[in-house]
Amino acid sequence: MRELMRTNDPVLLNFVENLLGESGIGAIVLDANMSVLEGSLGMLPRRLMVADDHANDARRILREADLGQWLIDDNSR
Repeated sequence: MRELMRTNDPVLLNFVENLLGESGIGAIVLDANMSVLEGSLGMLPRRLMVADDHANDARRILREADLGQWLIDDNSR
């Protein structure tokens, strides 16, 4: 699994999940329950993950949707 983005914005996460889903790319949001437990402090962002073999396509789709600024730098791993 590859991490694409981190955010506490549930609307953005839902939009990106649906955007990727329309292209046949399944996404998983990790840490959703942890971020609910910590309240509204925003200390624990949710992570959007995709399968390794879909990561490049998912990144391209997000860039084309002008959401590239949300992408985690994959070269830092």
